[in-house]
Amino acid sequence: MQLAQVKAAITGGASGLGYAVAERLIAEGALVSLLDVQDDKGAAAVAALGERARYLRTDVTSEDGVAGSMTAARNAMDGLNAVISCAGILGAGRVLGRQGPMPLSQFETTIRVNLVGTFNVAKAGAQLMQTNVTGGDGERGMIINTASIAAFEGQIGQAAYSASKGGVVGMTLPMARELARFGIRVMTIAPGIFMTPMAGGMPDDVKASLEAMVPFPARLGEPAEFADAVCFVLRNRYMNGTTLRLDGAARMPAK
Repeated sequence: MQLAQVKAAITGGASGLGYAVAERLIAEGALVSLLDVQDDKGAAAVAALGERARYLRTDVTSEDGVAGSMTAARNAMDGLNAVISCAGILGAGRVLGRQGPMPLSQFETTIRVNLVGTFNVAKAGAQLMQTNVTGGDGERGMIINTASIAAFEGQIGQAAYSASKGGVVGMTLPMARELARFGIRVMTIAPGIFMTPMAGGMPDDVKASLEAMVPFPARLGEPAEFADAVCFVLRNRYMNGTTLRLDGAARMPAK
């Protein structure tokens, strides 16, 4: 897929990794729709990105809301051929913490946003992209989901988060196999420790300890590097049905 031809819906697009993807795609000539629940940041993002971007308030856990936003995005961009899920929450907490067992509602909320929300966005996007005119190799569209290396090496306190991201990894191949007949590729990117708004407020000593976990380069990932990975996956039609780790060779310890 040529980046200048991309018409993308990006969840979590008002900040962090999603915004970095939007910024990079627009620089390549693409059109983007930012699906998020942060109205102030969404307005600021559109103001910064210009006329090739639009913001649509969207709760990824709402089936009707996501379907409506996807349709609105397609209509506004006169097409939709890429769906990129970056929305997510940390959901940190121990199974048995100092205050007692983790409330089931906390676990359920993490799963609902990170896993159910990702599925909800993917299936709504696929529904619209299945009728696109075919491009090279018969491609009609691309779904890129965001997991985490916590899907593979979850730390203490990450049971809910790791389960949610492990689910995203697990559905990548079966979804790619199913959607192959429509010419829709499905990929997942599993970033390591990135400098995002969720990590931006950490103390210097915590940041230094996290950087020390990364063999090379020994630093936190930059959102622009995540955007680079998204662009690579979009361009390379042979990338399909797998999860790409983007982590500087980091393997997380137990805690």
